[in-house]
Amino acid sequence: MKAMPAAAAVPVLLVLLTWLSFRAIDTDAERYDRKFKALDRFTVVEIALHRDVLSARAGMLRNYDPLVWEVNALREALDRLRDDGSRDAEEAAAIDRFAAATTRQEELTEQFKSDNALLQNSLAHFRLFSARLSESDENDALARAVSALTAAMLQLTLDTSPAAAREVTDRLSGLAAQPFSTGAGDSVQALLAHGRLLHDLLPTTDGVLRALLAAPSKQELKALRTMVRSRQAKSRATAREFRLSLSAASLLLLGVLVHLGLQLRARARALHRRAAFEHLIAGISTRLIDAQPREVDAHIDRALAELAEHVGADRAYLIVSGDLARMHTWCREGITFPLGWPDRVPTLVARFDATPEGIIHIQSVDRLLSGSDKDALAAAGLRGWVCVSNLAKGGVNAVLGFDALRPGIITQSAELGLLRMALEAVANALGREHLEQERARLEANLQQARRMETVGALASGIAHNFNNIVGAILGYTEMAEGQIAPGSRSARSLGEIRRAGERARDLVDQILAFGRRGDVQRRPISMKGLVAETSSLLHASLPPRIELDIREVPDAAVILGQPGQLQQVIVNLCNNAAQAMDQIGRIEIETEVHQITGTRSLTHGELGPGRYVRIAVNDAGRGIDEVTLEHIFEPFFTTRLAGNGLGLATVREIVREHSGTMNVWSTPGVGSRFEVWLPCIAAAAPAPRDSQSVLPFGRGETVLMLDDAGGRLLADEEMLAALGYEPVGFTRPGDALAACRATPKRFDALVVGHLVPAASALDLAAELHGIVPDVPILLATASADEIVADALLSAGVSEIVHLPLISAEIASALARWLQFQNLRSASYVRNAIPTTEIML
Repeated sequence: MKAMPAAAAVPVLLVLLTWLSFRAIDTDAERYDRKFKALDRFTVVEIALHRDVLSARAGMLRNYDPLVWEVNALREALDRLRDDGSRDAEEAAAIDRFAAATTRQEELTEQFKSDNALLQNSLAHFRLFSARLSESDENDALARAVSALTAAMLQLTLDTSPAAAREVTDRLSGLAAQPFSTGAGDSVQALLAHGRLLHDLLPTTDGVLRALLAAPSKQELKALRTMVRSRQAKSRATAREFRLSLSAASLLLLGVLVHLGLQLRARARALHRRAAFEHLIAGISTRLIDAQPREVDAHIDRALAELAEHVGADRAYLIVSGDLARMHTWCREGITFPLGWPDRVPTLVARFDATPEGIIHIQSVDRLLSGSDKDALAAAGLRGWVCVSNLAKGGVNAVLGFDALRPGIITQSAELGLLRMALEAVANALGREHLEQERARLEANLQQARRMETVGALASGIAHNFNNIVGAILGYTEMAEGQIAPGSRSARSLGEIRRAGERARDLVDQILAFGRRGDVQRRPISMKGLVAETSSLLHASLPPRIELDIREVPDAAVILGQPGQLQQVIVNLCNNAAQAMDQIGRIEIETEVHQITGTRSLTHGELGPGRYVRIAVNDAGRGIDEVTLEHIFEPFFTTRLAGNGLGLATVREIVREHSGTMNVWSTPGVGSRFEVWLPCIAAAAPAPRDSQSVLPFGRGETVLMLDDAGGRLLADEEMLAALGYEPVGFTRPGDALAACRATPKRFDALVVGHLVPAASALDLAAELHGIVPDVPILLATASADEIVADALLSAGVSEIVHLPLISAEIASALARWLQFQNLRSASYVRNAIPTTEIML
């Protein structure tokens, strides 16, 4: 029974209890008690009446006041019975019969009073005259006759039978026949008169007395008493039944109240538990919000432990796919994860029916229907399972799961909906961490771009003048050497001047190479052929005591780049290794292909998911300390007197231009390892070095182009058409916005070019991103100055290309982002935190 039905049953039971309480009260008990009192009173008064009647008959009652009082008392008792009458017809009829008998008794009493009064008066006179005649001096015969009459009359007073009455009649006749004197005549006549009257009154009075004593009121009283007692017993039985019902209803109410109390207690505990869970999630969210990027993983591990303890799980895990791919796990002491678990969880989640909140709750794995899903859960040792995920088209982006290895836990499902909040808190933290990393990377790229622009501008400004000066020095030196005898002191001096000039020329070349923007054409390059060509160059340029060990290069190692720049990367790293070993030792070059499933942090950058070619150069030189390691890629930083500080800086700049990153490991006294990570592309047969460069072509994708210069826009449209795209050009921002609003799915990429004022380009990019958030936006600009990383992120810019457009750069950028867009639409979820990668 739920709490609400139980609460609704309480007032119903209270009403029932109230009704039963009134019915359990024997309301007729008092009435029956009054009736019994009236009947008892009637009985007592009737007995007193009979006593007094007999006393009056015996002549011991001096007056009839007691009889009057008793008759009135009988009438009052009868009135009480009538006043307490019920609607029962049978009982009313019995009372009426009893009242009739009582009335008859009253009538007999009144008749007895009249007859007995005359009788007692006659008896008194009879005794008077009989005593007078007995004491007179009349003859003895008269005296004997009087005595005989007196005896007979006494006998008649005691026995009014006919025999006694005849005896009195005979004695009266005998007395009347006796002679008497004139003086005694009056007494004799009076005695005879009273004797004859007593002869008639005694039987009549005794008859009335017998009728009074034998009146039917006793039977009626008994019958009425029996009826009242029966009604009383029935009323008591009915009241007793209602009292039993009242007791049962009271027990039922008590049970309902106890049940309701237990339900309320359980509800209170559930609310308390939910509040504790919400407090826990709020604490986790607060910690994740306040955490530094490097502390997020530790806080996620702590959150997993706290959530698992709250839900009673034995193991917990967080699996995130996509750009933020990672896995966090937790388990109780003494418990481990089986092989392949929880890696198979995302696949299993997609096969179960989740709630609208994305929650799957299996209280008992044993109760599942037999099948592969049950077998997979049982193989992992699960007895209960709870997980929450955000499912979308293409798969699972994030799963937060809890395993129960013991039966009977993770059974409370009321607060499991809050797990969605926990998952969102963790996802938001990961998103913020990723955005912070992107922001830091973007700022670093912007700073590097500005620094490179500065160096490039400096190099462009001094290149011609300095080359002319160096060229003049070398020319005049060669002319002077031709006029001086070889081997002379002057010849040696001129030789030193010539070598210094050559070093100056090489330095200018390195400065130009370092400051030159990556506006060269790129094509698929097989690293196997490139390393083979570079090997010949290294054998000729490295010192003879340097041993070069080049490992086998896989055929799948193909990248999109510029061969000369990549050769320069390998040559510079090998020259740096040779200098670290003091021109003697062994240099190893390893080239491998790696598949990265999640974000990987390197010493000088990060890698997202994808396939990469790793070129590693190992040496056993003097190594690099930590302080120096932080500055080795800074331009013009060097630890050698003869160095210029541009070798490693050039390497890093070229790697960045190829969308790669560096990873350096070094131990002082042991050696160093420089790793170059470059994106690997799928190209079965890269073109040879001497063939025409191959650009990545489009497949008819529609590209929106915006530039306020009509002539340049027309040329750029022709370029994209030649690259296999369908360009749609606009010179006015309003037209471009209207076209996107009209058909948002029409365009596959957007290229925003030169606008006046320049700030409007970012504003337009932001508006376009709001209309088509999933379409990559390329910002074409002549300079990266005055561009803030936050502004690029908020505007939704995916990459910056140089203006005017260069076919190789725009072709590579479009191919890269369209390929990335296709991969994301197949494997990323729409409701994940957006991640934007801006390439500079």
